[in-house]
Amino acid sequence: MKEPVVYILRSIKNNRYYIGSTDNIEQRLTQHNSGQVKATKNNTPFEVMITIPCPNLSEAKGAEYRLKKYKRRDILEKVIQDRTFPWDYRGA
Repeated sequence: MKEPVVYILRSIKNNRYYIGSTDNIEQRLTQHNSGQVKATKNNTPFEVMITIPCPNLSEAKGAEYRLKKYKRRDILEKVIQDRTFPWDYRGA
């Protein structure tokens, strides 16, 4: 199914997170787990922790870039828990 999303994967091997964007999460996960993605090929296998829908792929790529700039595990875990981007968070 073609739905633009930002996704967070977790490496089962070393518990590290990877952030990406795509319009086909099933195909992209297969690429990550088969070692076709240079940035993640040494950390397979991966599991999808969250996908956050976006209006279009361009906005998904922008959100991916913005999320990667945080570079903090606690923020990524909050995104996974809250199921939203940190800049949308309105919690206490």
